Amino acid sequence: PKEQRNLVEGAVDYYFQAEPQIQAVILKSRYSTMPDERKGKLIFGGKANDKVRENGIWYAVDLMMNQDASLYLDTANVRAWAIEHLHGKHVLNTFAYTGSYGVAAKAAGADPVIHLDLNQRFLDMARKSYALNGFQYTAGEFLAGDFFTWISHLKRTGELFDCVFLDPPFFSVTPKGRVDQANESHRLVNKVRPLIREYGWIVAINNSLFTTGEAYMETLNNLCADGYLEIEELI
Repeated sequence: PKEQRNLVEGAVDYYFQAEPQIQAVILKSRYSTMPDERKGKLIFGGKANDKVRENGIWYAVDLMMNQDASLYLDTANVRAWAIEHLHGKHVLNTFAYTGSYGVAAKAAGADPVIHLDLNQRFLDMARKSYALNGFQYTAGEFLAGDFFTWISHLKRTGELFDCVFLDPPFFSVTPKGRVDQANESHRLVNKVRPLIREYGWIVAINNSLFTTGEAYMETLNNLCADGYLEIEELI
């Protein structure tokens, strides 16, 4: 529609003036029935960048791989926290997506860093980030498969971690279990609790559009009622 085209053109003009270094523009049509349009089309420039740098660390990106940009900028503080706190730590990055928390942990000197995600393609992006930074890894640090299956396996093998990142999608169903952050976020925290070493961290992230910060904090406070967990800080 003409109105939407005008809005897009106005936004492009504004950002070209505000950020003249922009070399490419991708338009993502969120509600399109065409998958390629939801993932995005290049409407300006010859090629979109395939990496970005934050706090001196390179992250591989594929701006048209998914409906988002493959790197969430609103979690920059989480990555900065990882760099500050995770030197020498044993880290598990669940629902890893393209692995940005684990990449930041690796840059801090964490070892090993285990990335877990259902989608192998997303984990391949994490490997590209490792390559950009010259990080070494073993095959066992990238686990493709169901969260519930892998968490059960790690429990059986007695794995313990100093830090577990828990950043699930707000809703997902697999044959092994259901992720429902709006209604059952406490279940996910309880799933990973046995994997935490004493005085270790669970970095729990709420990305559900339908769960207020107040409601999420109430859930976390309830989980802390038994005295085995406590909220250390808000990032």
